[in-house]
Formats: sequence, structure tokens, C-alpha cells
Amino acid sequence: MWNNFCNYFSMMIAAFRYLIPALLVISCFSGTSYAQKRVLLRGQVVDTFQVQNFYNLMVINRTSGRGVFGQPDGSFSVYVEEGDSINLSTKGYPIYGFRVKSDSNNQMQVRLILENKVVEKEEVVVRPIKSLKQIKEERQSLSLRETRMVSGIEVLRSPITALYERFSQREKNKRMVAQWEFRDNQVKVLKELLRLYVSYDIVDLTEDEFEDFIHFLNLDENMLKTASDMELVTFIKDKFDHYRRLK
Repeated sequence: MWNNFCNYFSMMIAAFRYLIPALLVISCFSGTSYAQKRVLLRGQVVDTFQVQNFYNLMVINRTSGRGVFGQPDGSFSVYVEEGDSINLSTKGYPIYGFRVKSDSNNQMQVRLILENKVVEKEEVVVRPIKSLKQIKEERQSLSLRETRMVSGIEVLRSPITALYERFSQREKNKRMVAQWEFRDNQVKVLKELLRLYVSYDIVDLTEDEFEDFIHFLNLDENMLKTASDMELVTFIKDKFDHYRRLK
């Protein structure tokens, strides 16, 4: 019985001598297959049609679910893994996707030439910007259109006319129309002034915001007519800063 036990033990030792190297080989191959290889992904997106600042460039790793912003010049640099699925996304351009495949230095270089999407845009009205001198002349010439109104000694000479003009709905409407026209002319002059300020980066407004800001400005008509250019720009700049804070 002792001899049988010794023979069985010898056979087990012999089996382990062959099994252990085989397990080591399998382990090495397994490690090679599943080990993640870190890769430095670098590149740049370029628009050859026009110079662009890519403030919204995103490098999205769809495999890991993470993303980073690129630089304003379109360049980017990020560590990824071999085989990762990458998307380059920039507003106004098609999304570009690819798989990471590194070189011998564990790096990958990408250079992407972007093409603009075809986008239908609303018609743009181009308005010439007037000079400060032209706008100042328009400011100074603002006046309320006169409508006939009997007053003073003329009331005594023509009391019926005075009463008619005072109580006539037609005459009231004339005065209202004149006031509306005067207000419209003020708004037109202020819009010209704001366009000039926008072109000089004094204020940052769109055409659609002009009406709202002018209403917020509530500029006195006398100040609009008589203020110097420096007084006016200081007043409007202060009001604009307040307007933006409230918004």
C-alpha cells in the first residue's frame, strides 16, 4: 500500500511540472490581450475656408463617456486608450469620429479639415454706420412737429377756434401723431448711435435688443439733443452695465 501511495504522489508531481509552465504561458497571453494601452492623442481641426476660433471644440471619448475641450486655435491633447471610439464635435460643423490606433511611441496624430454645414439663414439687412458728427447733427435737429394751437391773445381774438382746438378729437389726434413721430425719430437716432457703439465695442447688443434697451434707457429728450458725445457715451455705457446685470 505504501508503494502505491508513493507511485501516486510521484505521478502528481510530474503532472504539476508540466501544468505550471502551461498556466504561466496562458496567463501571459491573457494579460497581453486585455491590458489597456495608454495613448497620447494629439491633433488639430482646421477650417481652410475662413479663419475660425474654435471655442466650442469638444473631444468626446465615447468608450469612456468622458470629454474635454480643445484650444481656441483648434488644437487638442488628451490621453486615451488603444481602440477607444473618439468624436470631434464643433458647433456648425459635422461630427468626425474615429478609433484610436497608436504608433510605436504610443501616440496618435490627427489633423482634420472641417467643412461648413449648409445652413439656411434669414435675410440680413446691412445698414451703413453713421459717424458721430452725423448723429450729433440729427440729435440737435430733433423737434416736435408743431400743430396749430391758439393761445395767449389769440384766444380772445378767436375764442371759437380755441375751444374747437381744445376739445376737438381730430386736433387731439394730430397732437398724438406728432408726439408719436417725435418719439419714433428719437428711437431712430438712438439706434444709429447704438450701432456705432456696438461697432466700437462700447456696448454689446444685438439689433433685436435695441428697442428693449432704449425703453430701459429712458433718455431725456433734452439730454439727447444737447449732451456732448462724451457725456452721452458715459451715460449710455453706465446704463448698459446696469441693463446687463439685471438681465
